[in-house]
Amino acid sequence: MPKFLIIRFSSIGDIVLTSPILRCVKEQLNAEVHFLTKKVYRSLVEGNPYIDHVHTIQKNLREVVPALQAERFDGIVDLHKNLRTWQVRLALRKPTGTFPKLNFQKWLLVRWGIDRLPETHIVDRYFRAVRKWGVESDGQGLDYFIPESRLDAIDQQIADLGIGAGPYIALAIGAAHATKRLPEHKLQELCQSLDGPIVLLGGPAEADLGIRLKEQAGKQVINTCGKLSLHGSARLIERAALVISHDTGMMHIAAAFKRPIISIWGSTIPAFGMTPYYPKGIDLNTSLEVQGLACRPCSKIGFSECPKGHFDCMQQQQLERVPEVLQKRLHT
Repeated sequence: MPKFLIIRFSSIGDIVLTSPILRCVKEQLNAEVHFLTKKVYRSLVEGNPYIDHVHTIQKNLREVVPALQAERFDGIVDLHKNLRTWQVRLALRKPTGTFPKLNFQKWLLVRWGIDRLPETHIVDRYFRAVRKWGVESDGQGLDYFIPESRLDAIDQQIADLGIGAGPYIALAIGAAHATKRLPEHKLQELCQSLDGPIVLLGGPAEADLGIRLKEQAGKQVINTCGKLSLHGSARLIERAALVISHDTGMMHIAAAFKRPIISIWGSTIPAFGMTPYYPKGIDLNTSLEVQGLACRPCSKIGFSECPKGHFDCMQQQQLERVPEVLQKRLHT
């Protein structure tokens, strides 16, 4: 049985986007699959049946390189492609597959407005890393696995928060960078425009915002921000009728569960190749973005504040479109 090491250190969404590679390497090569990531993301992949062993780093590679060398891998699949992964590859000296990261093309678009990006999703670019071993996409989209051993406890937590079996909209209010998030008054506007239960998703960083949105929007909003684990939020996404999200990991988890999505884009753009990735022939995503802004995209990943000061990419979002899109998605 061939043995492969697949590397992706971070972050939530990027790791979820590696899941088709893990599945296809496992199934098509009948391989033993090892995954290397940061320790903080271990729980994200612990339930994945296509991974035989998870290796983690916390501070530096010296923690893990000796154990990796002892595994005698047949191949390395580098899905992060940075200095640290290059050091891993150098230490192991095994056949390696990588992918086109397109950083130069993204820089051209961000810095000069010159678009040389191919219309290729990052998952399809990831498959370039395993092409040398004959691995191809199976067209089945993303995976996200919640460990079976945790489901009962998670479902009880959700029930204790007052969330029943009836349909609801999941609204993921966070993002790692401020320019990828709607400002608070726009989130309030969005909550007040929707009918029916709205479940707010977010981590501890969004806890206070979740409380304020609940106070402003009334009893139709259920705030779970900072109250659940990542798997708990994923379970709510799995059960949601529709998910509204910024360009974040929650969006990719929703795609893994094949949920309809309304994705809201600020300083980043869908053309970067990071849109929700569904199985072949399925597209349940509607992207909302402000067209015609000369300053957009201003970054590959986002900023802590708008570099121009006006934040038009989010301030000008036409959120009145959301109820209409929602109705179409839920009734088609």
